[in-house]
Amino acid sequence: MKKLLSLSIITLIIVAAASCGGSNESEKTTEATSESAASTDSDDGNPSYDPHRGEGKFTSVDISSKLDASKAELGNQVSQVKCSSCHKLTNEKLVGPGWAGVTTRRKPEWIMNFITNTDVMINKDPQVQAQLELCLVRMPNQNLSDEDARNLLEFMRQNDGVK
Repeated sequence: MKKLLSLSIITLIIVAAASCGGSNESEKTTEATSESAASTDSDDGNPSYDPHRGEGKFTSVDISSKLDASKAELGNQVSQVKCSSCHKLTNEKLVGPGWAGVTTRRKPEWIMNFITNTDVMINKDPQVQAQLELCLVRMPNQNLSDEDARNLLEFMRQNDGVK
């Protein structure tokens, strides 16, 4: 009986030590993202952030006045898997804000940069930070590809009435 008790205590100590040790990978990513966001400030202390484009690799997004229905359908599929649990297609807030009118309020570059560079945008964009205060939940980085982001943008355009 004493052997079983001793073995149980040793196992418990090992499990407790293992669960306390190590580091959280998402914390490392957030810290690295915050550091890279801070390093993009200009020398005079003013941020180099462009609120119309956002922060990320998209400086220009080529969209036509006509909707690409095949991209919109692919974007709908991405939305159903990654987005619809937090966002409604109306103005109504679910966990995050509703999507109605987002493509009329934001430039395509901003939307695509936010989708693909979520953490930095949350750290830098004052309007996103204000939205975070209302929603109280930080949008997770969904690790979407550039193609998924483009398809999602087209789906948002379709939601806003582009035909």
